[in-house]
Amino acid sequence: MSPGEEHALFLRLRRGEAEAFDALYAHYRPRLFGFLARLCGRRDVAEDLLQETWLRLARAAPGLAEDSRVGAWLFAVARNLFYSERRRAVWERGRFLPALPDERTADGAPSPFDLTSASETERTLERALTRLPLEAREVLLLVAVERLTPAEAAEVLGVKPEALRQRLSRARAALGQALIEPRR
Repeated sequence: MSPGEEHALFLRLRRGEAEAFDALYAHYRPRLFGFLARLCGRRDVAEDLLQETWLRLARAAPGLAEDSRVGAWLFAVARNLFYSERRRAVWERGRFLPALPDERTADGAPSPFDLTSASETERTLERALTRLPLEAREVLLLVAVERLTPAEAAEVLGVKPEALRQRLSRARAALGQALIEPRR
């Protein structure tokens, strides 16, 4: 979807057109789910956060500025919901223990990593991503996986573009190190 098409859909969504919401949902749902699943390492939590993200868009759309970039807005909301859930879960007894890429969920379903890793190279990369600090993981997911522009990623993370470039550089270096180091 081109930026122009996305903006046209967003303007229709602001007017309350359900078809525009459906089109944006179809376009962003897989990307948002992948982002959230990789952040929290739990499919069930990622699905809950994903649904809340879409509910927030449905409620907020009429009041958003016309020049809003819906993709950046969605990722920012998803990220903020993740951090809110993480704070709540830590308070509840550490619900967010890092998931191992090879583990199955409690119900026996494939983990988010099983679903997103189709080859050994991808599984190796996913394992390396899970070992990164959250700050490094999220910047890599936004720029390298979700292909947000550096300006959009900076907006999502609430940092200046120069800070994002530095964070991205450190994250890439950390990923490179995680790929060559054996698992500890």
